[in-house]
Formats: sequence, structure tokens, C-alpha cells
Amino acid sequence: MIPLISADALQVLLHDTTRDVLVLDARFDLANPVAGLEAWRDGHIAHALYADLDQDLSGPIIPGVTGRHPLPDAMAWQPTLRRWGVTTDSVIVLYDAGNSMFAARAWWMLRWAGLTQVLVLNGGIAAWQEAGFALSTDVAERATSDVVIQPHHEWLVSADELLANPEQYQLFDARAYARFSGQTEPLDKKAGHIPGAVCLDFSQNLQANGQFLPPVALRERFAGVGIVLPVSTASSTCFMEDKQVVCYCGSGVSACHNILAMVSAGLPMPLLYAGSWSEWIQDDARPVATGDA
Repeated sequence: MIPLISADALQVLLHDTTRDVLVLDARFDLANPVAGLEAWRDGHIAHALYADLDQDLSGPIIPGVTGRHPLPDAMAWQPTLRRWGVTTDSVIVLYDAGNSMFAARAWWMLRWAGLTQVLVLNGGIAAWQEAGFALSTDVAERATSDVVIQPHHEWLVSADELLANPEQYQLFDARAYARFSGQTEPLDKKAGHIPGAVCLDFSQNLQANGQFLPPVALRERFAGVGIVLPVSTASSTCFMEDKQVVCYCGSGVSACHNILAMVSAGLPMPLLYAGSWSEWIQDDARPVATGDA
């Protein structure tokens, strides 16, 4: 299933009475955590519920152990899906303010939970408005569900696994080069990257209008760093030669953007190091690299 949907296609889907369509607004601002909810209150796609990065899409922070947006325990996250009224038949569409970073995190988490009909609005709410569609201030009500999630634990890799078998993985860092190389670090206590990682700035997945590059262009982008379509379609996870592809970032959010882009390009699902850089640096024994090394 192609994970991106256009504004026009979403408008049609919302009027399909044969489908259970759930729209989630994932707008968020790291510098102002209440801005997303305020924006939702000011106007959102009709019937959209709000999905807050801190409250709904992250687990509790454990000082000195976790990163800034730890992945919640799967069973602890299940009540959130039930509160949203998610069922295994639901078609779930995510959007945010434009670059799809937060929508991608929600998309990955829902796919990780075992749900299959999960889409991201290409270009976010800006694309919706540019298509001439209205916003609403309604507060939708959905019946709670009893959904039971089936998490894909095999899509995750831990810091311990990365340290124990570094030759098994090829890491790609979704942050901008200045943060990757250690030139600047606005959010975390240490600058740099995990040794052996390659910088793959997530913003380069996008066109100037905030929509994703076409699949062909995305495939070319990833082929440029050695990630190509597998010879065998039986491969369930993404490989680069004989190494498994791992995506990470600062706190496990923009890494999901690279994952969404890879899947949109037709590549198998890569692994996610969900704790990412902000977790990695909690242990001073873990190595740190700067520059291009």
C-alpha cells in the first residue's frame, strides 16, 4: 500500500461511507509544545482528532536513560488507540503542518502496532488548504474500540544491539549535516553522531512545496547512498549490501520521515533505532564521532 495520499484523494475518501476513516492531526512545535493543539483548535480537517507528540506518541522520559521522545511500550500505547476508536479495519490518515515529520512518526507507530491501512497526507494541511478545502473547528466523537495491537518488534534495534554487532548494521542519521558533524547541537548535551553513520537529511526527501519527491526521485536519492531495491521481493527488511539499514535521528521522530520516504520509494521497511542520538549519549561509554567519520 502506497503510504502517501493527496488532498484530492483524501477528500474523496472522507465521503466514502463504506470505510471507517480516522484522520489524526499531528501538528507540533518542539519549541512550543502547546502550539499544535492550539492550531488544531483554530482549525483542522473535519473530524480530525489531535495526536500530541509528547502525550500520545511518546512514552515517559527516564532521566539519564531514555532520549527526548522515547517510544512507548506497545501495550501501554494500546489504550491511546482504543481512545481514538482505532480498529483493524480503520483507514487512518495523518497530517501535520507541512513537512510531515510528526505525521511520519505517527504513521510509523501505527504501522509498528500492526495496522496496515495507514496514510500520510502529502504536503500536510498546507496542501489541503491549497487544494481549496475548508478547515473545521468541530470536536469529533468516536466510539472507543477494543483493538488489540500486534507490534512488529523486529522493526526495532537497540543501542546494545548496535554496539554488540556494528558490522551488521548501516546507520543513516536524518538530522541536518551541521548537527550530524557536530558543528552545532541545539537540543542535546553532546554533538556529533554514532560512529559509522551516514548523514541522510530528511528534509531532502521533500520538494519545495513540502510534498515528497516522486518515488523515482526518492529511489535515486537512496541509491546515491547505496540503498537500492532488493533483488528478491521476499526481503522483509531493508539491506545495504549485507548490512541492515537502520534509521535514527535526534529523538526518533525525523528518522521516521526517512523510513516513510523509503517505503514510498518501494523499499522494504528499514529498522528504527527509536532512542536515537538523545538516548545514545545518555551513556558516556558509547562512542561519539564528529565530522564525516
